[in-house]
Amino acid sequence: MLPPDYRAFFNAVVGTVAAEDMFTDPLRTLVYGTDASFYRLIPKIVINVENEEQVRLILREAGQRKLPVTFRAAGTSLSGQAVTDSILVRLKGDSWNKYRVFDNARKIQLQPGIIGSSANRILAEFGKKIGPDPASIESAKIGGILANNASGMCCGVEQNSYQTLDSMRIILADGSVVDTTDDRSKAAFRKSHAALLDGLAALRQTVLDDPQLHERISYKFKIKNTTGYSLNALIDFEDPFEIMQHLMIGSEGTLGFIADAVYKTVVEHKHKASALILYPDVKTACDAIPILRQQPVAAAELIDRAGLASVEEKDGMPDYLKELGKTVTALLVETRAESHQLLHEQIAQICTALEVLPVVRPIEFSDIPSEFGKLWTIRKGLFPAVGAVREIGTTVIIEDVAFPGEHLAAAALDLQALFDKYNYTEAIIFGHALDGNLHFVFTQDFSIESEVVRYRKFMDDVVAMVVEKYDGSLKAEHGTGRNMAPFVEKEWGEAAYDLMKRIKNLFDKDSLLNPGVILNEDFEAHIKNLKPLPESHELIDTCIECGFCEPVCPSKNVTLTPRQRIVGRREISRCVRAGEPTGPLEAFIKDYQYEGKDTCAADGMCATRCPVSIDTGKMIKALREESNSELANKIAHRVKDNFGTVTRVMGTTLNLVDKTHQLVGTRVMEGGAGLAHKLSNGRVPLWNREMPTAGVVDKTSDRILDPARTVVYFPSCAARAMGGPSRNDDARSSLPEVTRSLLHKAKFAVLSPERLASLCCGQAFESKGFMEQADAKSAELSAALLKISDNGRYPILCDTSPCLYRMKLTLDKRLKLYEPVEFVLQILMDHLTITRKEMKIAIHPTCSLRKMGLENRLHELARQCATEVVWPEEIYCCGFAGDRGFSHPELNASALHSLKDHVCDCEAGYSTSKTCEIGLSLHGKIPYHSILNLVDDATG
Repeated sequence: MLPPDYRAFFNAVVGTVAAEDMFTDPLRTLVYGTDASFYRLIPKIVINVENEEQVRLILREAGQRKLPVTFRAAGTSLSGQAVTDSILVRLKGDSWNKYRVFDNARKIQLQPGIIGSSANRILAEFGKKIGPDPASIESAKIGGILANNASGMCCGVEQNSYQTLDSMRIILADGSVVDTTDDRSKAAFRKSHAALLDGLAALRQTVLDDPQLHERISYKFKIKNTTGYSLNALIDFEDPFEIMQHLMIGSEGTLGFIADAVYKTVVEHKHKASALILYPDVKTACDAIPILRQQPVAAAELIDRAGLASVEEKDGMPDYLKELGKTVTALLVETRAESHQLLHEQIAQICTALEVLPVVRPIEFSDIPSEFGKLWTIRKGLFPAVGAVREIGTTVIIEDVAFPGEHLAAAALDLQALFDKYNYTEAIIFGHALDGNLHFVFTQDFSIESEVVRYRKFMDDVVAMVVEKYDGSLKAEHGTGRNMAPFVEKEWGEAAYDLMKRIKNLFDKDSLLNPGVILNEDFEAHIKNLKPLPESHELIDTCIECGFCEPVCPSKNVTLTPRQRIVGRREISRCVRAGEPTGPLEAFIKDYQYEGKDTCAADGMCATRCPVSIDTGKMIKALREESNSELANKIAHRVKDNFGTVTRVMGTTLNLVDKTHQLVGTRVMEGGAGLAHKLSNGRVPLWNREMPTAGVVDKTSDRILDPARTVVYFPSCAARAMGGPSRNDDARSSLPEVTRSLLHKAKFAVLSPERLASLCCGQAFESKGFMEQADAKSAELSAALLKISDNGRYPILCDTSPCLYRMKLTLDKRLKLYEPVEFVLQILMDHLTITRKEMKIAIHPTCSLRKMGLENRLHELARQCATEVVWPEEIYCCGFAGDRGFSHPELNASALHSLKDHVCDCEAGYSTSKTCEIGLSLHGKIPYHSILNLVDDATG
């Protein structure tokens, strides 16, 4: 139950904010309230907001009741600045994703919900990007990048949000709005908030009148620094509006809500090259930094020996890493240029300059993106790599400090000495060496009091070393948060800290915006409210809850993300072990059934973004297997044993339903189907207007004339049962017919396995957790394909990429298995004459195609067949998930809610999975077919 003041707040807000966007239940307040830090506070209310009106109302109503409010973007924050035990405000779905590129792409206006890498994709066609480049840029949203003044590997202190900000739209604690691009807005604000503007001017004058304080501020921002507020705004700007908007940068939601901002863009160079330079020790590596600062170098990332060891087993890493001495330290160096010739001139210049220092191996730069990209991917994964090998139940911690350049080597050695002193044997050091910025990562058990004491003493020594010995920054780019809030005054001194308190009071006199963050009088705040990470499931125990997985999850806007599913599962495990009351736990588990298990597409896309390749879908499948009843298993066995009959009945049923559709019309069908689905509580699958008919399958085998032009064609069970066109589709041939037609045009003999109707790869069983039955079907298919292919002599084509993906994982390795895209490009293309069609089409790489690394090949094939190809790259998995698009259509609808905006002017769309194409056609409002249809059409 909510406390009375929170209940009154809830009632005052609900209506303007839809009830379904306000959460007070234990499951969603926990999982929505969890960020990437090692702190846990559970909000009393979580609210998804979709517009400024809602934000303003929330701030006014909370302010009246003195209830704290915390804003959340992507929740990739590492220092505890995005958690609260009060009211948490989240950006709803894609409601905050508007943007505008203008002034010849010199500026871009962005709402806070846009992911950083998406902004860069928008700017890519203009050869521009935003300045900040944090390692989390594929997940972090603009609101968080601004609020934390996140920087990264290349932007330094010259191209961060503070330096590249042009203007901002701000909602203040009282609900008022000011837009610094709008003169009328500023004029109105001068009248309504003169005290705030005058107060900022007075603070600036205070600094100008105090040379010592002025010098202190100037000194502190010569290196990276996100400890405390951006006091440099008081010396860099005279206009109070400029001071105000630059104070918002790095304010971590404690001064107001950033509704949008305009960035000044920076150049994205066309040509890049990188080298992993190995030095005998950390001192030599640091000695290279002053040399590199004088060279055309965009980044120089330091990685100590422990860091190299943590990734030496990763794919793509050179074998020699395993043989390096224990003191070897690497610099990952990148140079960029506008031309290939200039790039190689710069490489030669850098190598010449570095000749004065000894190296372990000769310096070798690579300008091949696939090669140097692996190095940077590994660099970005250093933090999670440590988390992946930690002892279960411990927390992975990353700290983020900066030093004046001349102290970098000594500071790195001091850090290593502290690791030894406190027995953090697994700790690693890496960081942005050009900026004197070091990250260090270690693991910590917070479940034992003595371990908490060890951590506190270690951090006290780190603070003393950074502040007292080197006068550095305790937080260089990860934000102060709760982690360093107790030490802000120690780093800055009394006078500067007093300025920060006066700034907070000007913007938020009641201290209701994210209290406890940046300014905190509790000197032990950094060791309170620590997050438990209990052992839960072997498939997800290495997760550090970083949130990198979330952007590609199809259920992210309808129920939970992979990170949230893991958080929920961990809480269930914790409660069971703790013997907590069964009533609340049962309610929690009941909610998790739908939110966590039923609406997971189990597509594995999360693993493609996870730095340690955690596939949350595998855990969900395992949980489904555990919960499958004896009766359900018996039914699955019956289906397995009578699979040919089941698919035949399914196809016949679809044909009968299609005839009914023809007779009664779409409106009646949709109404009746929707009612049946609702009354059955989802047990009756939801029919939709794109429902296909059965595929027409030719089970005969051609006579082999040329072994080099022979292929085994395995039409998936989806293609056989529902491979035909829908009532709304102009195409009249089914997928198996089209595939045979195309193969015969290339003069290939087509072989068909025996007992085709009964064969299945097992995917349909696996997705529901029937692993025994799935593996049995895989074994049966493997034997049949070995026989018809002459033990792997002939290639095998499967028309459905999700099925082919499972086949590659489970079938006999002698089989040469191909999905449609790779088969056409690698084998068929030389035997076809393709005439590019004058048409605009869309493509959708399925999740399985992406996991096989073939999404760009699909694009390549489509471009050979059509003059214009649209690829909505930020729509990842369609969410149809086999048959889940029928049983849980809300998942498919949410995943594809923006599809029609991207493809509305396309004639047709193409993919590699029949079930996916049903949902794509339904929500894209254009017909989607197999890519084989397009190739067949383009060959006449």
